[in-house]
Amino acid sequence: MDSHKGAENTKKRKQNPLREKNSLDFAHPERLVILDVTIDCVDFALTLDLIDAWVVQRRNAATGRQPTPLPCRQICTVNPEFIVDARRDPAFAAVLGRADLCVPDGAGVLWAARLAGRPLRERVTGSDGIHRICERAAQRGWRVYLLGAAPGVAECAAALLTERYAGLKVAGCYAGSPADAAWPDMLARLRDAAPDILFVAYGHPRQDFWIDQHRDALPAAVAIGVGGAFDFVAGISRRAPLWMQRLNLEWLHRLVTQPWRWRRMLKLPVFAGWVLSQKKGKQQ
Repeated sequence: MDSHKGAENTKKRKQNPLREKNSLDFAHPERLVILDVTIDCVDFALTLDLIDAWVVQRRNAATGRQPTPLPCRQICTVNPEFIVDARRDPAFAAVLGRADLCVPDGAGVLWAARLAGRPLRERVTGSDGIHRICERAAQRGWRVYLLGAAPGVAECAAALLTERYAGLKVAGCYAGSPADAAWPDMLARLRDAAPDILFVAYGHPRQDFWIDQHRDALPAAVAIGVGGAFDFVAGISRRAPLWMQRLNLEWLHRLVTQPWRWRRMLKLPVFAGWVLSQKKGKQQ
């Protein structure tokens, strides 16, 4: 799929109303701007509370208790690579601007926030988020759908998640494709499954463009791009040891175990240079 097509199809859409004051019946998180990209100052606890409210709102709308139809909410897990790409690609920057929640993913984002005097509590990653959200889903009775990754991976991940989180309702699993030709079949599957939460694992930035392009039709309360999270859950890929995660060295583990990522990793020093340059400019 052309990564710009989703933005072209939605270019007339106004800025997401959830980024306007008083558009929710509860306080929206504070925000921080890093290199022109807005990051919501949330941790996992607040992210889960927001998802909880959105699922309730969507279900109320479906039963007629809330008169206004609600679109699917989009969550983007913003790391330094997202920010570099947004600076280089206005179409992707627009996707992030329309998202309902841009959570801080990546040690570089936390570093930039500290440098700006706005420290954040923790990274809110897709790899950890799939577990946190499924745990809450099992408690609340939400239905989750796993979309993307290689054939069979989502099914394997779903089996392990239902084993770990008793009572988790998996509405469906499907590898599918982000190609436009696959959309009619995909929409039919999702409507039949009627999920509350849609995990999309097509990788950045395809998954984010795909959600943005189709969100008005998606029959879910929340859609979140989770990258390689299904592979991690299924054990196909291994995350960095916990000590490396705590030292914010997960990027190094990925580079060593997946050396093909080296071109993408080049965005990290670019990001750091831009942040430092911006800070120096403000100090002058």
